[in-house]
Amino acid sequence: SEHRDVLYVRYVRDGLTGRGEGAPIVRYYESAESARKAVESVAPLLAAAEPRHFAEVMRLVFERIPGEWAAKAAIDIALLDWVGQKLGAPIHGLFGLDPRKAPVTTFSIGIDTPATTREKVREAAAYPVLKIKVGLATDEATIEAVRSVTNKPLRVDANEGWKDKEEAVRKIRWLEKQGVEMIEQPMPAAMLEEMKYVRARVSIPAVADEACLHPADIPRLAPYFDGVNVKVDKCGGLLEAHRMLEIARALGLKTMLGCMVSSSVAITAAAQLSPLADYADL
Repeated sequence: SEHRDVLYVRYVRDGLTGRGEGAPIVRYYESAESARKAVESVAPLLAAAEPRHFAEVMRLVFERIPGEWAAKAAIDIALLDWVGQKLGAPIHGLFGLDPRKAPVTTFSIGIDTPATTREKVREAAAYPVLKIKVGLATDEATIEAVRSVTNKPLRVDANEGWKDKEEAVRKIRWLEKQGVEMIEQPMPAAMLEEMKYVRARVSIPAVADEACLHPADIPRLAPYFDGVNVKVDKCGGLLEAHRMLEIARALGLKTMLGCMVSSSVAITAAAQLSPLADYADL
């Protein structure tokens, strides 16, 4: 794709402007237009609300907007941005987090031919950790192209690409020998028993992505994965993302903060929670 449509929200009060962003996800039947309508439907609520009571405001927003998680994320981020400015505190400070504990983010190399992948890796020389998309017939050639120009730590994302558990085990064992340190969503989200089979036979952590949307998903996924990927756009904002990260940590799971295709507004917002993450993909 050459472009993505996202939703920006501005919350203006007392001479301050809070800015939020949500990247709607077509898989969950969201678009920038449907997100805009969702935000407009709660505009009177937001105009009358006390923004410093943002947790209560977002509870009411969740009650009134079914679905439309990216819209709710944009509202949540804008509110928290406004509150942070009003209090003169960064958002990570509101959550009591130490920014010095933020992990280094990966830099993603998109799907392409091995030759182009090799060039993309060279262009990403400034980034210390790379994320490579796998789950295709060309996985070996792609990783070999990457390894021909760098021995940096690699993380991979299969995006539900392997439908057969034996293939997944074979591919992951090969990836382990290439210095890959973590894999996201090797198999389709619904194939939990197959994922359990795979996890018992490989050594690198397997992190749920497409299978993990909301806080209630995490206890259900804990027996099948080593960690979960939390995305602010998927769960509906920083408050929900913080809840997910804390639940995952309480269950002994590794934590990852991911993102959709969005601008620095949403990325900077998610980064505020990154001290709670073992892995960052922002």
